[in-house]
Amino acid sequence: MIPFKKTLLLPLLAGMIVFSGCSAQGQATPDQGNSGAASNSVSGKLSFYTSQPEEDAGKLVNAFNQKYPDVQVSIFRSGTEEVTAKIQAERQAGKTQADVLLLADAVTFENLKSDDLLLAYKSPELSQIPTDLVDPDGMYAGTKVMATVLATNTQKVTAQPTSWQVLTMPESKNASIMPSPLYSGAAAYNIGVFSRTDGFGWDFLQESKMNGMSVIKGNGAVIKAVASGEKSYGVVVDYLVAREKAKGSPVELIYPEEGVPIITEPIGIMKEAANVPAAQAFVDFVLSEDGQKLSAEIGYSPIREGVAPPEGLKGVSEMKILPGDAAKLAVDRETDKQQFINVFGE
Repeated sequence: MIPFKKTLLLPLLAGMIVFSGCSAQGQATPDQGNSGAASNSVSGKLSFYTSQPEEDAGKLVNAFNQKYPDVQVSIFRSGTEEVTAKIQAERQAGKTQADVLLLADAVTFENLKSDDLLLAYKSPELSQIPTDLVDPDGMYAGTKVMATVLATNTQKVTAQPTSWQVLTMPESKNASIMPSPLYSGAAAYNIGVFSRTDGFGWDFLQESKMNGMSVIKGNGAVIKAVASGEKSYGVVVDYLVAREKAKGSPVELIYPEEGVPIITEPIGIMKEAANVPAAQAFVDFVLSEDGQKLSAEIGYSPIREGVAPPEGLKGVSEMKILPGDAAKLAVDRETDKQQFINVFGE
């Protein structure tokens, strides 16, 4: 694997918003075993970096604090690519500040793993998580299942598509939109998968661009564009479509017949974490039955066996998945992003 690289987003770091300070205390000797921390023994500060929507991250932290009231959690939230750029900048400054990370995709964590930035921890909750969605070395584990799907505006699209190929067809001319892989980890993963899948490849992406595909910063902006009618078709993560539809917006969610790429929004502990016991407790909670039920209540498909997905979404066993080799995609991510720039522009 290639070393973890700087991105073009480093200049953006100065403009990022930090919701609270990123220092941490409550130091402990790293525990790489399987023993979770008891709630009465966990305290201090915990620095949490995430690409989750701000509201969802807040709900997760609030639920965690109901069980661990003596842990003060600070949140840094941005797109996955900007969070990893921040980590790289901190590393160059001498020390990373995050204790625990929850970011979009396994490819991101493969790069962090190859750069020796993660601490091994095999949570006791992993027995209920599909093994193929967990790093075998214990460096990270998936926390949910998020498929990228087609979203349509039902006031503009009367015949709902069944195939990704609609993005290259006359009916979607200048009417489709997708998130940028230069900002969104999910989008970066999708580009890696589509460009390596038979029947798609860079030719499909080039045809989408020639058909007027717009690119915007993140998934949230994509669903807003479709819900408002600015665009008729969107390439976007499934939970955002289901959430918008539940609000009464004129949107529909389609799992195309060829299959869908999925990300699992993994969680992992930083090797330089200052509060390892709290970080382990946080991982345990996210993967626990309570944490996974919270995930479903917020609107995500849980990754834990035995916890049902929310209404309107499929569980992982119901999806036809377009596979991606996380380790291979990690090696090629920067090359893929450069090729994306060549095709779509910056």
